[in-house]
Amino acid sequence: MTQSHPRISKAVIPAAGLGTRFLPATKATPKEMLPVVDKPAIQYVVEEAVSAGLDDVLMITGRNKRPLEDHFDRNYELESALGKKGDAERLAKVQQSSDLATMHYVRQGDPRGLGHAVLCAAPHVGREPFAVLLGDDLIDPRDPLLQRMIEIQEEHGGSVIALMEVAPEQIHLYGCAAVEATTDGDVVKVTGLVEKPDPADAPSNYAIIGRYVLDPQIFDILRKTEPGRGGEIQLTDALQQLATDEKVGGPVHGVVFTGRRYDTGDRGDYLRAIVRLACEREDLGPEFRTWLRSYVAEEMQQS
Repeated sequence: MTQSHPRISKAVIPAAGLGTRFLPATKATPKEMLPVVDKPAIQYVVEEAVSAGLDDVLMITGRNKRPLEDHFDRNYELESALGKKGDAERLAKVQQSSDLATMHYVRQGDPRGLGHAVLCAAPHVGREPFAVLLGDDLIDPRDPLLQRMIEIQEEHGGSVIALMEVAPEQIHLYGCAAVEATTDGDVVKVTGLVEKPDPADAPSNYAIIGRYVLDPQIFDILRKTEPGRGGEIQLTDALQQLATDEKVGGPVHGVVFTGRRYDTGDRGDYLRAIVRLACEREDLGPEFRTWLRSYVAEEMQQS
């Protein structure tokens, strides 16, 4: 018989990073506000949470992150100007971000890693399971990863992480999971985790990507977790404790994702994400793809 677990209603989005890989663009602009086509990356993430039924969103911010709050707030002057011009289409786009969800904000203060950022959410989340969405991974809405993760958590309890198979030589860029198969083809049981292992020491080529559904017991573990790799409090280290001792906070499962993911974590992948999303847009795609084919053909002739 399927066991019933508390319904998840809250999403946490850590957004306190400095964005050093995108300097100088991020000197005064949060990396989360960099546009992916015509929408800031952070809005895609909030929209994903809302699509999964999570309309209570806590954003973990830091210094110089005020534009994030402004983006999800009302802008009466701009809305009034667009209304007077009769520009209903742009007015709707401006209002969409402020109507998406109930937004909350807390500052991390001291940037001590992802685990510390998640711990900052404890007073807001309380003792309920919750989702964590990282802004570097944009998941295509046609491939509902978060919804699937919530289903698994509600069925089994504990925590659920998103996994993706990567080439062995790339596993050192990610947290890595040791896994056992289950009766669900896209679900594995996680038996161990390690942060950014050397390829020779990696227990698998299952990489953790930026979606988590966590049991609130994670907060008690994070409070006791010592700084790990990079001198930061690693969420992976806390999840390792849950994976090796189910009595602490239930099992850890992984959903193996094979859908469309847009990695905006570095400059090259950020540009590729923009191209892919622009090509798939009904309003931009046809003309943009024609130009792109022409550009590539010209480059091939010159090379």
